[in-house]
This record gives sequence, C-alpha cells and structure tokens, in this order.
Amino acid sequence: VQLQASGGGLVQAGGSLRLSCAASGTSFSSRYMGWFRQAPGKEREFVAAISRFGVNPFYADSVKGRFTISINNAKNAVYLQMNSLNPEDTAVYYCAAGSPIHSERYFPSAYGFWGQGTQVTVSS
Repeated sequence: VQLQASGGGLVQAGGSLRLSCAASGTSFSSRYMGWFRQAPGKEREFVAAISRFGVNPFYADSVKGRFTISINNAKNAVYLQMNSLNPEDTAVYYCAAGSPIHSERYFPSAYGFWGQGTQVTVSS
C-alpha cells in the first residue's frame, strides 16, 4: 500500500487549506485513515482520523471545530479540510492508514502505512 499526500502550502493565519491523500495498492484493508503532523523539534502528533466507512471521525482537541476529515472510498482517498489556520498548525502533515484498537487510535505506532508528508506553513 502506498499513500500519496498533497495539498500543503503557505497560507496566512485565518486561511484555509485542503489536504488530500490517495491510497494505492492491492489488499488495502485498513480500517482507519487519518492525519498526523510533526512540527520541528516535536514529536509526531495525532490530528484526525476516520473509519473506512466514513463514520465516527475523531479529532485532536487542538483542531476540533476547525478541521474536517472526510473519505472517498471509491477513490481510496482521505481529505483534511483545514480552516482558521494559525501559526501553531505549521508542521509536516502525514496521512496514515491502519487498524488500531480503540485505545491506541491516537498513537502513530498504531498505524502501519504512511505517506511522505506535505508541508503546511501558516504565517502570522
């Protein structure tokens, strides 16, 4: 399975970006697809994830109400609509796929497939 992320860029505070991640390969059976981010000098952190059925999205507290995750199973793609961006959102954003158990769904180690990352920079 290969994940290809795109859509990052430079945006001013208060602006919006939409990230996309396309999955390819056979036997893609991961139950969840999601997004993580990693800022310089910090650990990779959970942003949002959604089940392959497109239900039960869940978000990090820091992005609730601003970010929306969605999925298109016909295209094996997951999207992250990011609104009201602020400089603290600056990071490399990674898409991921996996089948974590409920208690581990926020942890990067629970996801077995990763995209290459796309840079999001929010200027103040």
